[in-house]
Amino acid sequence: MRNAVPPTRGDDLVPGMRPDRPRRRGRRVLVALLAVVLLLLLAAAGAVAYLTSSIGNDISRIPDAFRGIDANDRPASFGGTTFLLVGTDSRSSEPTTGSEADPNADAGSQRSDVIMLGTVAPDGSNASVVSIPRDSWVEVPGKGMNKINAAYAFGGAPLLIETVEKLTGVRVDHFGVIDFAGFTGLVDSVGGIDVDVAQATSNNGVDFRAGRNHLDGTQALAYVRQRHGLPNGDLDRAARQQNAMKALLTTVQRKASTDPAALYAFATNVGDAVSVDDSLSNTGLAQLALQSRDLRASNVAFVTAPVRGLGREGAQSVVYLDDDRGAELWGAVRNGSVTEWSDRHPSQSLSGLPS
Repeated sequence: MRNAVPPTRGDDLVPGMRPDRPRRRGRRVLVALLAVVLLLLLAAAGAVAYLTSSIGNDISRIPDAFRGIDANDRPASFGGTTFLLVGTDSRSSEPTTGSEADPNADAGSQRSDVIMLGTVAPDGSNASVVSIPRDSWVEVPGKGMNKINAAYAFGGAPLLIETVEKLTGVRVDHFGVIDFAGFTGLVDSVGGIDVDVAQATSNNGVDFRAGRNHLDGTQALAYVRQRHGLPNGDLDRAARQQNAMKALLTTVQRKASTDPAALYAFATNVGDAVSVDDSLSNTGLAQLALQSRDLRASNVAFVTAPVRGLGREGAQSVVYLDDDRGAELWGAVRNGSVTEWSDRHPSQSLSGLPS
């Protein structure tokens, strides 16, 4: 497996941008949603109030993420806390998330590359992360049938939140975005992550061998972005993103007791990686961290929304969701039984050895 950073491709640049700018410049926003890791792991540092206040001040807030959503049309809360977590495929030459981002920039000017719904149980004892394929063919309020990721392009966070709530019947409490430069920094801050790979593959100049692979931030980015060469394309890529999230969660929890310096480095990198909606205060971060202090990776269920099949709508390749099994899954999210649902539907669950 090569450790060298692959050369930047010409089509990853925008006009007038030099390829030797710092790594936050001119790079795509990450296709993984690690904001949930931040929110579940701050408690592990042992100084929750201090860290969430200090780090919380460094996390940029997304204004008006819920603007214009009719409160009467929203699903009822079930007592847990749910985050809609997205990454976009923006090629902006400026940071789009994190503390260096322009807080007034239109985050919805690009399509979301990955969508995950992360839910923490009311007592913080368990959580679930559900990937919704970006090409899912769904009803976008006011826009008709379209790919779910188009909702973000059409109307930013509010329209994507409204679309996901209508699809799932799950109330979204908070919205978060993370970019790829932030992801690489988070992985590197804890010394890398270990992932298991089912078969040898390569992507963007990085080779992955069958079995256990230790990845630094750049290699982890290549891992979660690979789509070509995987048996199920985007669906396998979603599984890889969940696998990387679980690996980072496991690593950070291990570092909590053995390497406080690495844990602190991870925590202080969060502000450069993550943006969250402006309704999530520092106090709210502290309360969630305290509530979730005993949560472990083994108690987080990672699943993918059930798919009925693949097809085309005009010139677009789309994913058709399975309405019946989907309704069962969203009910499980609301009542905290996703683990039991995944046991009944193992094909929808994150396996121990994704492609």
